[in-house]
Amino acid sequence: MARRQGIGIDTIRRAFRRREDPPRVPQRPGIRAAAVLLTLFEEAGETRVVLIERSSAVRTHRGEIAFPGGVCDAGEAPRQAALRESWEEIGLPSTGVDLLGELGGHTAELTRFQITPVVGALAARPVPRVNHSEVEDVFDVALAGLMADGVYREEWWTGPRGGFAVPFFDLSRGSVWGVTASMLLELLVLVTASARPRDQVPPPAGAVAP
Repeated sequence: MARRQGIGIDTIRRAFRRREDPPRVPQRPGIRAAAVLLTLFEEAGETRVVLIERSSAVRTHRGEIAFPGGVCDAGEAPRQAALRESWEEIGLPSTGVDLLGELGGHTAELTRFQITPVVGALAARPVPRVNHSEVEDVFDVALAGLMADGVYREEWWTGPRGGFAVPFFDLSRGSVWGVTASMLLELLVLVTASARPRDQVPPPAGAVAP
């Protein structure tokens, strides 16, 4: 467990500086562009990520744990959309977010969204202003906590296109699963692969690169 601790924001910055943003996945017919913001901050030497519990009043993904975000407006870049939605949902001022980069695109097949995960860092813990028409609650978790024993697991599901693995992070506040869990896993794999030897940390047990 000790090797999984001490993941500071500088480790995240190095990981993004050593790579380019992945190429954009071409927009498929009938799939809407969306973006989310993975908001990071450091506290007591550990990087933490902000998560939301979606309201039961929203149209899709009711009550699920996710990242703030939503559909891109016409002509709006993913980074602009992620910042705008984060302001609208949890009152996060865009001026305080240092954008580090983007992760690979993720498609939510059931709701027909092509989602770009945008990663940003804050200088300190945010003070959320929750829009309760969209968000029930806001909380955060340390990246080290996501890599603790017994937190990560996968289930094998079967769909029209065959079998596929669905990732889960089981937290005290509930399970993060599906696309949101895939984004967290991608971030952890990026950090662990790019970390210097002195701050090398392993990905969750049983995890594979998405």
